[in-house]
Amino acid sequence: MMSLIDGIARNALFKFDPETAHGLSITALKSGLVPGCRADRDPRLAATVAGLAFPNPLGMAAGYDKNAEVPQELMRLGFGFAEVGTLTPKPQPGNPKPRIFRLVKDHAVINRLGFNNQGHAAAHGRISSHRPNGILGVNIGANKDSEDRVGDYVAGISLFADVADYFTVNISSPNTPGLRNLQTREALSDLLGRVLAERDAKAKRVPVFLKIAPDLTEPDLDDVAAECLAHRLDGVIVSNTTLSRTGLSADPRAGEAGGLSGRPVFARSTIVLAKMRQKLGADMPLIGVGGIDSAETAAEKMRAGADLVQLYTGFIYAGPLLPGRIVRGLSRLCDQEKLSSISDLRDSRTTHYAAMAIPD
Repeated sequence: MMSLIDGIARNALFKFDPETAHGLSITALKSGLVPGCRADRDPRLAATVAGLAFPNPLGMAAGYDKNAEVPQELMRLGFGFAEVGTLTPKPQPGNPKPRIFRLVKDHAVINRLGFNNQGHAAAHGRISSHRPNGILGVNIGANKDSEDRVGDYVAGISLFADVADYFTVNISSPNTPGLRNLQTREALSDLLGRVLAERDAKAKRVPVFLKIAPDLTEPDLDDVAAECLAHRLDGVIVSNTTLSRTGLSADPRAGEAGGLSGRPVFARSTIVLAKMRQKLGADMPLIGVGGIDSAETAAEKMRAGADLVQLYTGFIYAGPLLPGRIVRGLSRLCDQEKLSSISDLRDSRTTHYAAMAIPD
């Protein structure tokens, strides 16, 4: 029955272009038409990361709920936390349409949305009036035409400090020209210094995570890790979408510009995750993202060094009941491997992935 519901939902939405389908899925969640997850909470799946108590390690990544419209509804599907955004100070339409492309054979998506969102004020108003009962991440970015991009991130910290449980500083989207330059060491040092100074000036100390690209070289990762440790950052999210098209099947849409997400990015993002775990040490929280669409792939990210995991594209292909299936699958894994905590998976395959080269 569960797979039937997912199949019906997917087939209905896939009759529409991807951006229209996304809007319809948000509307369906708002309306209450999507059934929630009835799985009991399993204490073995709970995790405390950056001082926050997560009921389970599975989150919805930023990019789905761009305007903070349905974080509570996402948590009802079984997600242990939800991340909204990316949010910019001023509203912006993003790049011209069409800008989302399904690669169905590869269970992948290419997008070049460009931080389309309604801006800080609209999202802050929604969150303030309907604060979700659960852990809420706020993903912040910079306007395309900003004269002070770091200032845009500081503005996000300032405004959302009263409603966010954690922040994600997104400098890794490939769809805002020049944004990834903030990952260079000197620029990153300035960014983290200003962002954390603003966070520390607030009465409430909100953890700040940094979201990086999977396309960084090994020396780039060394620089990012050094700055994260020097600034005592609260955690790193690995990773955003990739510009690589390695391993895709023949599809005319594979040549579209933008970031690739879904199954093809799993190996690349997991290698980068494991390398960052080794560079950052055992204590820095890491969130693994990229290609997760099952309990097995979620567990593999944790074996490679993740404390928490997030998904998005898998949700598009597997349907709204996927989070519940993953959570129940992780509980079964605890049974099978006699784990007292799902966090016991961490690091058992870090060395394996970290020894691999990042694909071209």
